[in-house]
Amino acid sequence: MADKRRIAWITGAGKGIGRALAQRLVADGWIVAASARTKADLENLAASCPEGTVFSFPLDVTDALATGRAVDAIEAKLGLPDLAVLNAGTHMPMPVEAFSAKTLRALMEVNLMGTAHCLEALLPRFIARNAGHVAVVGSLAGYRGLPTAAAYGATKAGVINMCEALKPELARHGVRLSLINPGFVETPLTDRNDFEMPFLISAEKAADYIARGLASSAFETAFPRRFAFIMKLLRVLPDRLFFAVTRRMVRS
Repeated sequence: MADKRRIAWITGAGKGIGRALAQRLVADGWIVAASARTKADLENLAASCPEGTVFSFPLDVTDALATGRAVDAIEAKLGLPDLAVLNAGTHMPMPVEAFSAKTLRALMEVNLMGTAHCLEALLPRFIARNAGHVAVVGSLAGYRGLPTAAAYGATKAGVINMCEALKPELARHGVRLSLINPGFVETPLTDRNDFEMPFLISAEKAADYIARGLASSAFETAFPRRFAFIMKLLRVLPDRLFFAVTRRMVRS
């Protein structure tokens, strides 16, 4: 049955956006290979979906060898995915008073290097097949540097830049690359924030945005739209005006 249906691999599928997207894709007729570090979260996800639609592949994406083995296991059990949504990520606020190279490195290992490990395992297979669709989850926080996000924003800026660089090369091999840039989404990660989050949306709403973006021909899917517009405006503001805005974000 799996051979006749589209197969999607989702990392970070245990909670939040990844879990909601897995459920949405199952509802749309996909078979989902779900990866996350916590096996119990994957079992809970599988139990929430019809039998035989979600298959669990526990994985810590910071482990390059384990990531390669996970892709091997998915291909052996279900076939090479048609779609890979590289969603695994983490977030820790880092105000300047608590600036820490250790915090930055921890976020880099998951958000940037974890994505790179997945790409390293997937891209040669997709290129050899001259087909495949990779969607990488970045963040609107990667557009410009924002107070308390020196670590998180840097990792997501790296993800955005990497995707922009890879897209034209992959297109020559028949491989599609999409970039997903969410704003604030209600997840266990955003629960760590102790400030007001404008335009906060549910994980289910985020999954709707992503599903529509994946079905379109757009390179980037940024949401929610009003917040994305504001962040895109900040992206092109002259520094003098940009810092006039961000100074107001600094808490006394």
